[in-house]
Amino acid sequence: MQIKVLVAYASRYGSTQEVAEAIAITLRENGLVVDLEPMREVKVLEGYTAVVMGAPLYMLHWHKDARGFLSRHREALRDRPVAIFALGPFHDEEEDWKEAREQLDEELAKFPWLTPIAIEIFGGKFDPAKLRFPDNLIAILPASPLRKMPASDIRDWTAIRAWANDLAMQLQPALPQ
Repeated sequence: MQIKVLVAYASRYGSTQEVAEAIAITLRENGLVVDLEPMREVKVLEGYTAVVMGAPLYMLHWHKDARGFLSRHREALRDRPVAIFALGPFHDEEEDWKEAREQLDEELAKFPWLTPIAIEIFGGKFDPAKLRFPDNLIAILPASPLRKMPASDIRDWTAIRAWANDLAMQLQPALPQ
């Protein structure tokens, strides 16, 4: 049986898209057929064996495209394995990781029907020079956590590929003995 996976992502500045691309490549290297699409462009899930969703946590919320995707495709997602990843902290601090996990858990709790086979949070990327409206305005507010925050990229590509390899093993049918 051929396993066909949709890797659907939401990305504000391209960082989550880059992670989704790495996951798609790794799944393909493991023999899976993979399509990579922005969440907002996915119309139907028919024909996919499984779905991998990726979206950033940003300003205490999960990307709106992820919430919309889950709402639009509720029935189809109930019928197939779903794995979820999020990009979270910009700094490798234990408290930041804890807060990101709490944020994601809070967002996923809004979809009690969803039972992902895997959930992971990866470090994020932040480049203040690339901020667009309205984020660039938020970044200059005196109380903003983004104010004077230096650029950072704590995405761990080894961990990302390892997660995708583990996911591929979960999705592969058992090999005949």
